[in-house]
Amino acid sequence: MKHVKRLGLGGAVIAGLMAASGAAVAAPCLDVILTGVQGGPPVFRGQAGAGTLVRYGSEENNCSDVMLQFDTGRGTTQQLSKLGVPAGKINAVFLTHVHSDHSEGLADLMQLRWHFGSAGPKVDMVCSDDVTTPKGYTMSCRAYGENIGAALIASGEMAQRLAENPKRLPGGPADLLNIMTFSPGDDPGTVWEKGDVKVSAIKSRHVAGHASYRVDTPAGSVVIGGDAGNDTPKPPRDSSTSAQVEKLAQGADVVVHSVIHPIMGPDGVSGFPPPIYYRQSTATDLGALSKRAGVKHLMLTHHIPPLGAPRQGPYPVSKTGLTADDYIGAVRDSGYEGDVVVGPDLTKLRLVAE
Repeated sequence: MKHVKRLGLGGAVIAGLMAASGAAVAAPCLDVILTGVQGGPPVFRGQAGAGTLVRYGSEENNCSDVMLQFDTGRGTTQQLSKLGVPAGKINAVFLTHVHSDHSEGLADLMQLRWHFGSAGPKVDMVCSDDVTTPKGYTMSCRAYGENIGAALIASGEMAQRLAENPKRLPGGPADLLNIMTFSPGDDPGTVWEKGDVKVSAIKSRHVAGHASYRVDTPAGSVVIGGDAGNDTPKPPRDSSTSAQVEKLAQGADVVVHSVIHPIMGPDGVSGFPPPIYYRQSTATDLGALSKRAGVKHLMLTHHIPPLGAPRQGPYPVSKTGLTADDYIGAVRDSGYEGDVVVGPDLTKLRLVAE
């Protein structure tokens, strides 16, 4: 049996789990924290880039035995610091894909680890194998990791840091990455394990090399969909969502997924490019997926458009932008009756096992 704590910005507990005697129970717990909810490369009111921290442990240690970061958009390190999570405490980083808005914060995270923690331990970097596209270019998560400090090496900055402290690793932050690539398939496969925590992955469509993940623990399970969309890139199709993500989400407690509001569709007035709209999952279709998969909590992130934004980049939305209720209403149009979470950076959800 699981109990849920919804935690707002700053971690105020709205609902709790108590023993029959009234004393707190140090039970296994799973935190799901949106470290960044910005949709795409634009910046709105200082929102951080896409990312989700999943941490597992007990209530006694604030769920902090295992810490996993899924995607590392801009500002990830700053967001982790607000949570009291040092860069050196992250056990593994998982990239859904190497679009800059999902990965550019990794350089900052790893530079910080190198600067103050070259003795290790290394952080596992888990992502898809190289994929060569039909147009001839290669999407390479491995190359991204291996070159994470290239600009600082080329500029001489890293040589200067090494002159100050020769105990630092000579190859820079890349020396602290344990790159673990996998070939995602149409069925879930295990890609990472530590104690009671297992992470599986599945191939999903957005750009070449995109993968979605599921974390299973004794306290609950969470699916990180990334920017996944339907294998059919445009209508006619039954849904904008990914059939592979739906397979991964069967019986999950939580789904965290990027979202686009139907207001940005080709029938609207925003002028948003149809190919980009079609490769995202709409709020309504994500609700339908969650209903079919039996998901209890749907957390929407990577909001397109951001809450309150009059524009998505150059594309107009409305004078006042959208509210959380606008997104929740679009989800409810699907018939989904579970919990819908739409909030700013650092919105949290906690699952606690009895």
